[in-house]
Parts: sequence; C-alpha cells; structure tokens
Amino acid sequence: MLRGKRGGRVGALEEETPLGSPQLPEAVSERVLLRGIFEIQRESCDVVLGERALRWRRIQPELPAGSSKCHLLGREESIELEDIFSVRLKRRCSVKQPGKGTLLGITLFICLKEQQNKLKDSTLDLINLSEDHCDKWFREFKKILEGFPSRPKALKIFLNPQSHRQESVQVYFEKVEPLLTLAGIKTDVTITEYEGHALSLLDECELQGFDGVVCVGGDGSASEVAHALLLRAQKSAGVEMDCLLTPVASQLPLGLIPAGSTNVLAHSLCGITHVVTATMHIIMGHIQSVDVCTFSSAGKLLRFGFSAIFGFGGRTLALAEKYRWMSPSQRRDFAVLKALAKLQPEDCKISFLTAGCSQDEQERKAKQSPESDHGGQWQTIQGQFLNISIMAIPCLCSVAPRGLAPDTRLNNGSMALIVVRNTTRKEFVKHLKRYSSIKNQFNFPFVETYTVEEVKIHPKNNSSEYNQQEEGQNHATVPENGFPWNVDGDLIKAASEVHIRLHPRLIRLYGESLEGMNDSKVACNCI
Repeated sequence: MLRGKRGGRVGALEEETPLGSPQLPEAVSERVLLRGIFEIQRESCDVVLGERALRWRRIQPELPAGSSKCHLLGREESIELEDIFSVRLKRRCSVKQPGKGTLLGITLFICLKEQQNKLKDSTLDLINLSEDHCDKWFREFKKILEGFPSRPKALKIFLNPQSHRQESVQVYFEKVEPLLTLAGIKTDVTITEYEGHALSLLDECELQGFDGVVCVGGDGSASEVAHALLLRAQKSAGVEMDCLLTPVASQLPLGLIPAGSTNVLAHSLCGITHVVTATMHIIMGHIQSVDVCTFSSAGKLLRFGFSAIFGFGGRTLALAEKYRWMSPSQRRDFAVLKALAKLQPEDCKISFLTAGCSQDEQERKAKQSPESDHGGQWQTIQGQFLNISIMAIPCLCSVAPRGLAPDTRLNNGSMALIVVRNTTRKEFVKHLKRYSSIKNQFNFPFVETYTVEEVKIHPKNNSSEYNQQEEGQNHATVPENGFPWNVDGDLIKAASEVHIRLHPRLIRLYGESLEGMNDSKVACNCI
C-alpha cells in the first residue's frame, strides 16, 4: 500500500466512515468521476476517482449484530492524478497468447518524490476481474492522462556516445528508453559522431511533430544542443545573429539526461544528478524557464551559454583538452595540478552593469562606453586576476555541492560575477578547496563577488607566452593571441574583449528543483 509522508503527494487520512455513506469524505471537495470496488494489495477497497485525486479506503469486516456501526472503511489513502504517467490493463501472462491473458485489473504507473529532490517510478494495482468495469475505468484514466498538455508525446533524442566513460548509450537504452516507452512517448534517436554534430543537425533537421529535444551526455553536449536550439530560434525569427540585444526564446523545451563527468547543468536544474529523476521530469512535463547568456567578441556572437570561467578555469580546460586519451577524472586532476604549477594572473579590465536596470536602460547603456559617466550603474575594476567566473545558474556539481555560485538562481534575471585577484598559490588553493566544503568559498580578502546583468572582460596581456611554456605539446587547442575560456565545459577561444549579456528566461528546460518551485530558496538548500 502506498504510504503518505510529509512533503510527498501520497496522503493518508485517519477518519473512519460508514460504507453506506454517499461518498468518501475528501480532503478537498471535488466532483466524483467514478466509484467502485477494487482489490488493492489483497484487500477489498472502496475506490473513488475524483477530478484531482484517486482515493481509497479498505473495507473492514462486518461487525456483530447490534453494533452501532455495521460496516467501516479503513484509513483513506490517495494519489494525485497529476502524479500518474501511464495506465495499463493487467493480465495474467499467457505463453500461447501474449498480451491476451486473463484480465486481472488495472496498473497505474506513478511518479513519486523521495528525499533530496529524487524521483522514482512506482506502481499501484487495482484488481477487479470484470472486463466491463476495468474497461470503463481504464478509458477514464486514459482520458485524464491526455489532459496534461505540457507532457511530451514525441521527443527528438541526441545521444553522445563519447560522454564520460562512454556510458551514455547504456544509460539511455537501459534506464531512459524503457520509461519513455512506458509513458507512450515516441522517440527519434540520433547518436552523434563528433563534436558539433548535434549543432549541424539541429540547423537543418525537421522538428515539426516533436514536443521537445533531449540530450543524453555531459555539460559539453547539453550546452551544444542548447546553443543549437537558440541559434535555430534566431534563424527562424530572422534575428540578426551578431546583434542580439533581445534574442527570441527557444521554441522547444530541452531535456538533460546526465551522462557526463560533472553534469553541472542537469545538477543545477534538478538539484541532483540522477538519471531516473531527469527522465521523470521529462515524462511529467515539468518545465522550468532558465536564464541564458550571450558571449560575444569583436561584435560577433561566440556562444549562447549558462556560465563561463576565464583565467585559471580556462587554462585548466585548455590543458585537459590536450590529454583526451586520459579518463575524465585523471585528465581533470592532471590539468588542475599542472595549471597550479604554472599559476599566473591575467592583467584585465572588467566592466559590469549591476543588476537592477530596466531593459530599455540596459539597451541605452549598451550603446555607450562603459567608462562614460552618465550616472548609470556601470562599474570598472582592473588589475591582476587569477580567475574570473560569470554564472547565470548555481553550477552545482560533485566537486562543489553548494555550487560554484550558490546564491544564483536559475531565472532571477541576474548573473554572479566572481573575481579572484592575484594572491599566493597557497591562498588560492585554500579558496579552491572551500568549494567542496560547507565553508564560504568567498570569505577571502582577494575574492570579490557582484550581482550583474552584463559584463565586459578585456585582457591586456597575451596568453601566447603561457602557451609557449607547454614544450613539446600541440598548441592547436589554444591558438596564438587567443585566450582560453571555459564556457559550460567547452573550450572557446577569444583574441580580444568578451562581452557577456544576460537574457532572462530565454530557454525552457525539463526540470523542477526546489529552487525552481520556490525562487526564495538559495541553490545550496536544494541538495
């Protein structure tokens, strides 16, 4: 029997009521659609299907003659209809006639919430041997399920077979596809063959008839598909790609199945890295609008993205890309150690617009020089910086359980700008270690944080000197006069100033973390 628990959607009431009463006392008054007798976990139950919930009470044995109560119903239990994602007729298996065995009743497939934002699929069997009775209830359940418009009926799937330890194919076909099939969702799967494959496919492929796009992979794959969807939206709307003050939103929602080494996007979205949870959010049609950034240089769009790191973070990724033959964890650890050994600051000027300006004011200020004094909110800092992070999402991951930007929301219309000024290697390592602990990683005199809507980062020195220190290595990943940026786990090169602008709620993602349900909660409380 499904048990009710605080914070869950399975409830239990303790009142008792006579069987002969016209209807079950319900927590919220609602119209009764059907009422009948079913056996649930080998106990006969009085079952009521309402407009919002399915409720049932166990029918207790008849009391002795003369008792004031002739029949009693046990404790009421219930499930909300919005938590049901599939219904099937339950039949006794027949080897000679598969799928045509003796009818036993109806099976409901339910999405249940566990602790720490985790979702799981469960079942509830309603046993009744009457064909007419079960058919009537089955048709009513099917009608109810068809009444959830946000739930997808067809999905375009992009699967990156190279993510993490090449586990994504196994993850999809063993854990994801069975649930999608159970929910009656049609899928069209494309296995990508190289970096940028999903980008080129989404530029041309036919998406009419699909209700959403799903990416199975890591942060790089997810970011590529999100970038491709937004590029396609601009192209469809006839928006000039290099003048994106107000880009149009993506037409289809994006689902993220975590199958990478860090899964920052999926973790920030759902509050947990869990394949079944991500899949259930897609099936249930839980959609969350998320802020997106544009990254531009020299007037040209580089990328749509959710976060970027310049300095130590960019150099670490550039080093890691040279050792793709290593496992992801080995490659990451090796690159971090090597970047720390050659730790050096970047001489930069950073201009930023603090959060709070109206859209019209932002566009007016964007046409002005950031240094011009017109009484606006632009600020400029400059000096030697070891690391600069710009993040529109909390960036939760296993190595930073509180998030790289723990006070940032998914869709509050602002970004976190985190600058780490030059300091000793020992102090910088202390700062990095704080990310994996419960201590405040920003509580250092050389770390500054700002809440912004727009940022311009202008490096003054040339990173080619750093590249020349890599003796005997192929420098193709970081070209001369180019600065390495880590944008959502992808290596992006820019030779001049990079302009980052936030665009609120530009893309819809499948997910519903605690933060998404209540923006007043900080990201670190979602774990």
